[in-house]
Amino acid sequence: MWPDALYGERMTQYPLTVRRWSRFEYEKLVATGFFDRDRVELVGGQLIVAEPQGTYHVTSVCLVAAALRRVLPPGWLVREEKPISLDDDSAPEPDIAVVPGIPEDYLNAHPSVPPLVIEVADTSLGFDRQVKGSLYARGRVQDYWIVNVTDRVVEIYRQPHPDPSAAWEWSYRSARTARPTETLTPLALPEISVAVAALLPRGGA
Repeated sequence: MWPDALYGERMTQYPLTVRRWSRFEYEKLVATGFFDRDRVELVGGQLIVAEPQGTYHVTSVCLVAAALRRVLPPGWLVREEKPISLDDDSAPEPDIAVVPGIPEDYLNAHPSVPPLVIEVADTSLGFDRQVKGSLYARGRVQDYWIVNVTDRVVEIYRQPHPDPSAAWEWSYRSARTARPTETLTPLALPEISVAVAALLPRGGA
């Protein structure tokens, strides 16, 4: 077919095929060190390159993690920017995942469906709402929070349900916004509460 193109003859064009990856394939590549120089995550079978992390975002994630660790009872972990084995074709790396157990429980496998997932959003707000939100709903994450540092609120998403209009055909039926004067209680830990103000940086972006 190449000689035809050289002579200017009309060629039949075929649609491009996108290579989708399973979580098993992705984790095998990670184990070889293939992505050591890149910060990527597997989202719905696609490899997503994460945006560079600015100091404001990094510090905000540290603040959220510290606030949660102060109130969590023994037997619970805060994992920062670590993979979760959400489903067969997704291994996202949320800013925060709250999971039961001790670190040694995850020596051989990442947590699957954390009881609480949190993303800290400034420039990524639309992606975290629409793409990540739909992905977490599809993975049956029951409690998803977005720490919206731009508007200085926390968005709480609960009750995942099928939604053909959403990015991954799932969304959250319940969504509300919490102001800095409020406190929040994770669904999986009704005995604790955390102040919204403690999850937000005091300085402006």
